[in-house]
Amino acid sequence: MKLTVTIESAEHKFKPILEEFFISIFDENTLSSHGIDHHRRVWRYSKELFIIVARQKPPSFTHLLPKLIIASYLHDIGMSVETGIRHGKHSRDLCLQFLIKNNLLLNEFQDVLDAVENHDNKEYAGDSDVNDLLRILSVADDLDAFGFTGIYRYSEIYLMRGIEMTDLGILVKKNAAGRFANFVKEFGFEDDYILKHKKRYEILVKFFEEYNNQVKGYCFGGSTPSGYCGVIEMFTDILNNKIELSDISRDPDLYSTDQVICRYFKELGSE
Repeated sequence: MKLTVTIESAEHKFKPILEEFFISIFDENTLSSHGIDHHRRVWRYSKELFIIVARQKPPSFTHLLPKLIIASYLHDIGMSVETGIRHGKHSRDLCLQFLIKNNLLLNEFQDVLDAVENHDNKEYAGDSDVNDLLRILSVADDLDAFGFTGIYRYSEIYLMRGIEMTDLGILVKKNAAGRFANFVKEFGFEDDYILKHKKRYEILVKFFEEYNNQVKGYCFGGSTPSGYCGVIEMFTDILNNKIELSDISRDPDLYSTDQVICRYFKELGSE
């Protein structure tokens, strides 16, 4: 109960000003997969992971909560500047602006700035045990890369980075495998929690296995997108602002008669 109250206190103090700051900077129309909803989900996963880690820590560990919510909400805000590998550095700079704007002592939040800048290091180099903030943030971000949401998140950012259609599924599977392996390494002692997200990871893997099989003979740019490659084609339409993701998810039958496409967007909407 006490831990729940502490989490709620951190949310009461920081969530409104974090969301206001994020929305004032980030253009959802440019990169909706990494917008405010992504950061809300990462905060939700961060809370779950924090509770798991806190069981092994002294009561003073709750001092991490204000730092964790700030890092969760601002780790990808730098994608408003650049969607490439330097977005962590831009996120750090914008996080620094947030700290200054809200009169927070910078010397007390250096670990937040470091975690924000380095959260996307998917080589998982270094000893994460000495930095619980980075450990939790990185895994929480990884968890949001699984499931039907993860399929969209990966696809949008990889398409924006100019990844070839034939390479897309291969690179997604490789990156996601590293994320899941690190998740198991860090939290493998929580069997039920691992199983829950393993199912979401397998949804992503199965989708891109089917995509990789289809892409070998698929012709992009046709009049009737179909199958798993058709889902990716729909994502390109979203990127080109022809249609809105929320509109498709709400009623996919209006946009396609293909069963795979309709089923995917219905699952995405439900998730």
